Amino acid sequence: MKVLVTGSQGFTGRYVKEELIKNNHEVFDLDSNLLDKKALDIEIQSKEIDAVIHLAAIAFVQHSDVNAIYENNIMGTRNLLNTLARYAPNIKHVLIASSANVYGNAKVEKITEDTPLNPANDYAISKVAMEYMAKLWMDRLPITITRPFNYTGVGQSEDFVIPKIVRHFKEKKDFIELGNVEVWREFNDVRSIASIYQKLIKLKPVFGAVNLCSGIAYSLNEIIEIFSFITNHKINIKVNKDLIRKGEVKNLTGDPDKLKSVIGDNKFFDIKETIHWMVNNHI
Repeated sequence: MKVLVTGSQGFTGRYVKEELIKNNHEVFDLDSNLLDKKALDIEIQSKEIDAVIHLAAIAFVQHSDVNAIYENNIMGTRNLLNTLARYAPNIKHVLIASSANVYGNAKVEKITEDTPLNPANDYAISKVAMEYMAKLWMDRLPITITRPFNYTGVGQSEDFVIPKIVRHFKEKKDFIELGNVEVWREFNDVRSIASIYQKLIKLKPVFGAVNLCSGIAYSLNEIIEIFSFITNHKINIKVNKDLIRKGEVKNLTGDPDKLKSVIGDNKFFDIKETIHWMVNNHI
């Protein structure tokens, strides 16, 4: 299958591209800026593609330029869908990455795809708007919306909490400043997420959205304890109120039943495996 991956040079995109190639897909990068409609039209017309995995977006919740979040995440996606509908009419599957942040502070233990959306920050709102916008194209394009829960791995920016913790332990710091440590998150492995995308792209579109999740979550306090055990180094946590996010989501744990029904079992790395990998490959 010939697959176009937007955001192929980003953290997730690099692993998705590697997974696709490993499974004998031919992968194309998108060279055009998604906000440049003319360049996008020309590029898509020049490529013969069977499927698209759309990962290009601003993914950091606290990104400083709010306007850029909305422009890239909504209009960039709209431009892509408009171009695909016009110039790739025989495309078999379009996977669009949304986010589990769309659920906000859900009042359930594990979040299913039917849990009401309750976005609590600009990033999440941009993803909700993007999902609704994408519905306008579902009669013309075979679209699946994915909602990945938190994941991490080697190469992720230190804007994200796990790479930040890795650096502090590798440098044997005495303390680390964090925001709210009483939050629960899935911290899945990017390699697991890449595997899911590779499996999904070969299938027919999934009705509605699908959560990319393991159903296993940890508090930051637990994560620090795992790091201490693996590195044999103790570190103190200093809660910095300036790092506590407005609209902080307290618990993001997904229900993987729909995902399993679509792709079957998928290997989710144990968090200890992921942390070992990140610590051993920290630059």
